Amino acid sequence: MKVYEALAEAFVREGTSHVFGMMGDANMHWMAALADRGVHLYEVRHEGSGLGMADGWARGAGRPGVITTTSGPGVSQLATSMIVASRAGTPLVAFCGETPLGDEGATQYLDQRRFAAAIECEFIHVTRPENAQEAVRQAFYLARTESKPVMISAPFDVQVAELDDYDEEYLPSTTLIRTSRLLPDPVDVEAACDLVQNAKHVVIIAGRGARKADSGEQILALQGQTGALLATTLQAKNWLCDRTDFHVGLSGLFGDKTSMELLQEADCVIAVGASLNHYTIESGYLYPEAKYIQIDTAPHLVMGNGRTADCYLQADAVSAVAELTRALKERSVRLEGYHTDAVRQHLTARFQPPAQYVREPGRLDPREAIWILDHELPGEMGLVLGSGHQTDFGTMLFQRSRDVLSNYGMFGAIGQAPLIALGQLIAQGNRPGFVVEGDASFLMHLSEFETACRYDVPLLVVVMNDQGLGAEYHKARAKGLDPELATISTPELGTVAQALGGGGATVRTPQELRDALAEYVRAPRPTVIDVRITREVLSTPYRRIQYGEDV
Repeated sequence: MKVYEALAEAFVREGTSHVFGMMGDANMHWMAALADRGVHLYEVRHEGSGLGMADGWARGAGRPGVITTTSGPGVSQLATSMIVASRAGTPLVAFCGETPLGDEGATQYLDQRRFAAAIECEFIHVTRPENAQEAVRQAFYLARTESKPVMISAPFDVQVAELDDYDEEYLPSTTLIRTSRLLPDPVDVEAACDLVQNAKHVVIIAGRGARKADSGEQILALQGQTGALLATTLQAKNWLCDRTDFHVGLSGLFGDKTSMELLQEADCVIAVGASLNHYTIESGYLYPEAKYIQIDTAPHLVMGNGRTADCYLQADAVSAVAELTRALKERSVRLEGYHTDAVRQHLTARFQPPAQYVREPGRLDPREAIWILDHELPGEMGLVLGSGHQTDFGTMLFQRSRDVLSNYGMFGAIGQAPLIALGQLIAQGNRPGFVVEGDASFLMHLSEFETACRYDVPLLVVVMNDQGLGAEYHKARAKGLDPELATISTPELGTVAQALGGGGATVRTPQELRDALAEYVRAPRPTVIDVRITREVLSTPYRRIQYGEDV
């Protein structure tokens, strides 16, 4: 057996079913061996785009995604997407071909170990045939247990060598991983009870870790016991919002004024699977009088206000929240807290649209566009949010219960969201979903819309098109610079999408947007809706950050 065959077989034994990437001299044998074994290969137009798709696939499937490249320039294309995946904590394995060992004069030579370190990626080198299978097992083990990207770098001469001692009984990395619940220390549970018992207004902040642990039922039970408001971090946006009347949406910079005023009354914050970074707690200013209880599997965390929680429970979310609720019941502690008719009415008012939208001929108010999207697209359609100024509107204003994945803050790279959305939809069996992204961001990886068309993935790309670099436009204006330097005209992207084989429309009025959405819902297919928006509406976070407004 050739080494590349053994490597391919090991990937299959690790559960690899989908691989994204681009074929080249140094990975073509391995890709062919995977195809022979029934693995779905998704050929992309750019290796970095393929990694973005593998990132989204991993997030959608809940197991490591796989990307492949040839040697040298194929590897160097991974940089931005790899750092995004690293910052997102995505489990990934990159199979990268390499020039023959010792041939530093090869055209495609690159010190791939040093490059991997620079882009925040673990590195495993296949230097001998006999360590090929173990390299795969180690890579998947690290990806699974540490939730991060790992590069397997396989020189071409090693790949085509014979493997004399092939292990027929290859055991995948999953056999090495022991899964068990991490129970909280009873002393810490009692300390947390003391803080809750002495509180009047409790806030529960649920983060990505809580959602991943599927601790929703336990959190709702704790909320009922404590009369708490339920808020989420950006990475758990809208989670459980359809399960309680006392859900305030996002905690932090992207929260609305009504929610912030209520949250500032809190004297006890219970964070579940949330790191409480400075965005979530506004560096501590959002909860000025609160004591903090933090539940996380990490041994230790420092919050965004520069200090540790008053009570830290190192435990999994399900166990810790259930134990805290049980202990409160044993003490007969049950708080009314925020659970009043007055608070319920305040929270209901959050869902009302603005009294008046900005009307500019041929351009929509971005707030109205988001309102229409949220109401016209079915709740079972998942949403991926990108980055940049236009994303602030969707981050704040999408209110319906739906799966939301935000790429905000993951290295601050524009253009990643459509790639992540595409991979996620493939992982979910090609069910319809949508991404909201800016025009500059979408055009950065325009070629991959053709990939969506080629594989008939029913991705709806909603381009919030202000014909420019929106974030830079508004920042330049705030800093007294010429904002026109950040404007870039774009063609009608709906027509471009049609030329690439998909559906498309360019819309300039609310009714045109409704009509385009209705067409997609009627017959989902790869589609771009180019929504022309006004630049005259500044997002709430920008008003707060750039102008210091209390809104």
